[in-house]
Formats: sequence, C-alpha cells, structure tokens
Amino acid sequence: MSTKKDISESKVEELTVRYEATLNDPYQLVIHARGGISVDAFFDLLEISAFTRDELADLLDVSFKTISRYKKENKHLNVLNSEQILKLIRLYKHGTEVFGDLDAFNRWLRKPSHGLGNIIPTELMRSSGGIDLIDEELSRIEYGSFG
Repeated sequence: MSTKKDISESKVEELTVRYEATLNDPYQLVIHARGGISVDAFFDLLEISAFTRDELADLLDVSFKTISRYKKENKHLNVLNSEQILKLIRLYKHGTEVFGDLDAFNRWLRKPSHGLGNIIPTELMRSSGGIDLIDEELSRIEYGSFG
C-alpha cells in the first residue's frame, strides 16, 4: 500500500525524469532550458512544492495571470524561467533525498538556514545562483559538513 510520502517522493522522481532535470549534469539542464520548457512544468512544480501559485509565479518574476495565459495558448516558458524551473525540480529531488521526506524539505525551505547566513532558503530561489547556494547547503547537510 502506497503512503502519501511514497506518492510525493515518486512524483518528485517522475518530474526529474520528465523534465530531464538530473542532479549530475548541469550542462544538459542549461541546454534543455534553451529551447524553453512547457508551462506544464510550472503546475507540476506547484504540486510538489509548498508554494501558492502566486508565490511560485513571483519567484519566476511573472504574474500567475501570465502563466495562465501561457497555459491557455500552449506556450513554453522563456529560457530563464525554464532554467529556474528545471533547477528547482532538481533541487526538490536533492532535498527529498537529503531530508528523506518531501514535507520535511518543504518545511526546511521556509526556516532560516545557518549555512546560508540565516537567510530563509525560499528567499534565494529568485535566481539561478541562489538555487545553487541552496543546493550546496543541501550537500553540506548531506555529508555532515557544517563548517
């Protein structure tokens, strides 16, 4: 019998595969983003994250109204938004592996992190570099290096 936790973790894995957001190949991720990805990725990420639709749209620096229009018109996200969504999906995969639970990772994202200068991780998600910093912090947590 599948639990909510199993379904959540399998959804994260499914999105990582569907959008080719692998943990170990950032080059391919950037190349993939160049073509723009389906706006469906926004809605898929919304399902696994603890963000509201407006919060997630705000992270991408677009309005939810624009995202809805893209969905209606079957448009793709631009390169920057595509890269950011792919990196966020990859981050969710890593975070779920580190914390062992999607809900635990979502909670951690909303609390100040000592390794990030007591900044709340979600505040760094507006930029590709910020997502990288969160991912590096996850690796430090994963390997017990809190220096």
